[in-house]
Amino acid sequence: MKHTLHECIKKKKVNYTPIWFMRQAGRYLPEFREIRKNNQDFIKLCLSPNLVNEITLQPIKRFDLDAAIIFSDILMIPYGLGQKVEFKKGFGPILSNINLGEIINTEPENFFKKLLPVYEGIKEVKKNIKEKNFIGFTGAPWTLLLYMLNKESPKNNFNFNKITKDKDLTNKLLKKITEFICLHIDKQIEAGADTIQIFDSWAGLLPKKELETYCYNPTAKIIDYLKSKKTTVICFPKGIGENYLDFCSIIKPDCISIDYDIDPKWIKEKLNGIPIQGGLDPKILLTDKENIKVNVEKYLNIFKDYPYIFNLGHGVLPETKPEIIEYIINIVRNKK
Repeated sequence: MKHTLHECIKKKKVNYTPIWFMRQAGRYLPEFREIRKNNQDFIKLCLSPNLVNEITLQPIKRFDLDAAIIFSDILMIPYGLGQKVEFKKGFGPILSNINLGEIINTEPENFFKKLLPVYEGIKEVKKNIKEKNFIGFTGAPWTLLLYMLNKESPKNNFNFNKITKDKDLTNKLLKKITEFICLHIDKQIEAGADTIQIFDSWAGLLPKKELETYCYNPTAKIIDYLKSKKTTVICFPKGIGENYLDFCSIIKPDCISIDYDIDPKWIKEKLNGIPIQGGLDPKILLTDKENIKVNVEKYLNIFKDYPYIFNLGHGVLPETKPEIIEYIINIVRNKK
């Protein structure tokens, strides 16, 4: 079925529930692990167009999902801005100290040159999925700012006041990140992405009074920029709870992706028809089939006759069995 995400999001059609998964190309697939064995440098892997094409298509070939999402990483933007990024096994990303002068003076041409293999990878995938929606993505300004200043995942170490103590640095960096997110999205669209998802993975760490400065305002600038591009935009401000409502009224995304802490009934009632994606806790996929079925059907029943894309409330966990993904697809596709 062609471009079902657009049918759901733009036309608000409810006769078919599209399905794809965050991190659908990843460590739970044996074919991905095989490639990863011989490609230990994660950034280098993201800069290998042929392998990016192969990895992106692995879940499409295996499961025939409704959308492909480019295999890449939100930290390609800090990398493109000149910050060293590496991934340590069992720990996560490690970023070097930032050189603000170097970052502020980064020209778009230099950024594009560093990330050219990412866009080449998108072009390769596009040739192979003419009948599917193709999702490009970016981290949101706050989440990227956090990684760049914290230099590691905040789940290991985080202090909001420490991160934002130098207001001049924070403001300049936030402005630069927002500008280059727009450029990065632009290039992804140019290369063949027809949908963009903005991941604000650490939005939930922001104090409520800081959401406007670090989450709403910069994200709104990106959405305003994208309106002229006629591209479908999905936003995922993970962990902000009841502030999802303010987010939607200020940002006005085409579609909102919800995390597993959000009550699906509550958000459906409050959102006045904004298409919704996701919600199911990825940990549910590690339980027995009966429990999985009950939980999948809960979301399908709540969002019956509502524009809804089936997905999870975060990425597929590495321990997930591929046959469980197949099982869920069959439940969604066979639901009357």
